[in-house]
Formats: sequence, structure tokens, C-alpha cells
Amino acid sequence: MKYKAVIFDLDGTLLDTLEDLRDAVNTALRSQNLPERSLEEVQDFVGNGIVKLMERAVPGGSGHPAFQEIMQVFRTFYGDHCQDKTSPYPGILDMLRSLRENNIKTAVVSNKADFAVRELMPVYFAGLIDTSYGENEAAGIGKKPSPDMVNQALRDLGCTAQSAVYVGDSDVDLKTAANAGMDCISVSWGFRGRDFLLQHGAQIIIDEPSQLAEKIY
Repeated sequence: MKYKAVIFDLDGTLLDTLEDLRDAVNTALRSQNLPERSLEEVQDFVGNGIVKLMERAVPGGSGHPAFQEIMQVFRTFYGDHCQDKTSPYPGILDMLRSLRENNIKTAVVSNKADFAVRELMPVYFAGLIDTSYGENEAAGIGKKPSPDMVNQALRDLGCTAQSAVYVGDSDVDLKTAANAGMDCISVSWGFRGRDFLLQHGAQIIIDEPSQLAEKIY
């Protein structure tokens, strides 16, 4: 067996969260009569946490005079509606069950706000993920591509970086794995796509969840 543990990104890797994120972004923008964003625009904006998402979505970014009010609308709406349209990508649950059956430990490390990660994990992945972390820089924990959350997850799992692999869909995930000293497997079904991943140095790319097993066992 090549690895004892797998650490996953969440949005774009395990869960398709894009429509719920788009709806929260646009609800927040409408609260200040600002122009709405398309699904494709929001897809381009995600990956670095919700503050960066809204900085990219709001005209003028964090310099907008109502930026903090817009952020609060986003947080409130997304907290109430983060399960409306979100679902695991096809094949994800079968893949996670296979890892569990083969005694592979699992974790999620996400730049999604920690409150949303805590809400979503038991809904979609009860009994399938051993530990999870969302963005919590207010507690002094660096968000990805900092290795802080990954290192915490490895401690929870009792694994070294060399015995685990990181799985994600973006350039942020590639950088995170490198900063943590881990191998990385990229997935092409998420928010960035195969060509983008290759351009950003991906060495191993899988196109469907069932292909992960051959890279793990």
C-alpha cells in the first residue's frame, strides 16, 4: 500500500458547491444594489477562502465602503443555504467507502469557512471522514497554501506527510501539498480542469473518483 492516509480538499474535489456559493455571492451583492456574478465568474473566484471570494466579486474589493456589511450578508445567507444545491460529485461516496474498507485514514482540509465545513461534513460524509478543518485564520491557523491545517490533520490521523497524499482540484492545492511535503493527486472534475492543472505543475491527474484507488493501494 502506497499511503496510509488521504487528505482531501472539499469544494471542487468532494463536493460540488458552486451553485450555492453563487447564490450567496449574488444575495450579498444585491443587498447593496451591486451587479451580480455569473456561475463561471464565481468558479474563477473560489479557492482562497470566502473573504478573497468576495473581494473578487465586489466592485472595488475590500475597499468598497460597505464591504463588511456585504460579507455579513454572505455569511448569514450561506450558513442558511449551503445545502440547497450542493452534492457530492458522482462516485465520491463509493470512493470514500472503499478507502474506509481498506483502512485508509481520511481528512478534509478546506479554505471554506470552518463553520460551513462543520455543517456540511456530517450531512454528506458521516462516518467516512476522520477529521476536518476549514479556514480559521482568526484562531491563528494559516489558510491554504499554508500547511498549517494539513499539519493539524496529519497529527489527528497519526500520520507523517510521507505516508499521506493530498487530493485537490486547484493550484492552491498543489502549493499546499508542496508546502506540507506531501505527494499530490489532482482531480480534473472540479473548478479548474485538466489543462489548468497541467499548466500549474500537476504530475498526477485523475478524471473520476474510481481512479484514486490505483494511486493509493
